[in-house]
Amino acid sequence: MSTLISGLEALARLRDGNRRFVTNCSTLDGAADPARRAALVNGQTPFAIVLGCSDSRVPAELVFDQGFGDLFVIRVAGNIAAPSQVDSIEFAAARFGTRLVVVVGHSHCAAVTAALEELTGVSTPPSPNMRSIVDRVRPALETLLSGRQVPDIETVMAAAVRANVKAVVGHLRHGSKLLERLVREDGLLIVGAEYSLESGRVTFFEDAGE
Repeated sequence: MSTLISGLEALARLRDGNRRFVTNCSTLDGAADPARRAALVNGQTPFAIVLGCSDSRVPAELVFDQGFGDLFVIRVAGNIAAPSQVDSIEFAAARFGTRLVVVVGHSHCAAVTAALEELTGVSTPPSPNMRSIVDRVRPALETLLSGRQVPDIETVMAAAVRANVKAVVGHLRHGSKLLERLVREDGLLIVGAEYSLESGRVTFFEDAGE
């Protein structure tokens, strides 16, 4: 079971875990050990909260080489921050004392692609529920695309993924009174990152230590 650590220590642990993942040096062979599961029955102290995409190619525990009880993972298409996701982050940060939140986007994100396609007139979401996801991604991309011609959606995908992640990070930092207080008074870090499907590497954004 994890013990309470600072946001910067947690960030370093995730960086190290991703290095192991990329270099095929995973330590997860014993992650399903019965004794480890038994130790977690009466409580948990996850050292990081991960808001990631539901994409089947980006399982947070594997990408960061972490096991049972290490990460509090919230997954939703487009790694958006709708009320239920914000509530889940607030819950973990307040209840477990976790001091790191990482919003993880990824290359070739289908939700970001759908938002780009709508903005460029290529297609529209086929249902109101899917539109609710696209509508949460859309504002960050509107700023990115303002005044630009986009002949090929793929040419702006990387920038669009990052714009979406940064918008979600901003929303978490400034759209929740509880999280704002934890950032201000208790050392909570809320950072953005991008996972590369091609390399397996997670790149943390430059403001990760702010």
